[in-house]
Amino acid sequence: MFYDAIRNDHGMEVDPFKAIVAPRPIGWVSTLSRDGIANLAPFSFFNAVADDPHYVVLGIGAGKDTLRNARETGEFAVNLATYALREQMNASSANAAPHVDEFELAHLAKAPCRMIRSPRVGESPACLECRVHKIEDLPDDEGRMHYGLIIGRVIGIHIDDRFIANGRVNTAAMQPIARMGYSEYATVTEAWRMRRPN
Repeated sequence: MFYDAIRNDHGMEVDPFKAIVAPRPIGWVSTLSRDGIANLAPFSFFNAVADDPHYVVLGIGAGKDTLRNARETGEFAVNLATYALREQMNASSANAAPHVDEFELAHLAKAPCRMIRSPRVGESPACLECRVHKIEDLPDDEGRMHYGLIIGRVIGIHIDDRFIANGRVNTAAMQPIARMGYSEYATVTEAWRMRRPN
């Protein structure tokens, strides 16, 4: 099968694009509004894009509180979404009004960040504190802003010591979850190694 992705004439009930670009890590993003209201929401258009220095990227739909807060405050935190926290992550994805604190909605503890004002998820085994480097508007075919692309510089990293052994982070032990297509998720439960050729 082939289809024109601009016309999106795939003929399927649901667009298969996200089922192909998978699994996608979940950026479980916490922000603080200018008025001091905490916001928490998961985004599957997320990834790390550089490691020296550290940068992450997020694609967020126009009108989302996370995008507005990041624009206004210049900061955000990315919490690791895990299998143990899957229900809370899902609860925080509700379409809540801007004055609603999703930490409370999902029954999660707020933990302080060290270098930014945004809180982090206390139960999450890892968190990236980020400063906004740039926000780029991504237009639709009519030129209207449809998504915002946030590039964030990671300035602080929290890791639960329980998941550090022999000088390495045991990612599989944290059981991070990732988004597949449709309403499907995947869980990392094991890791294997393959060395690059010299």
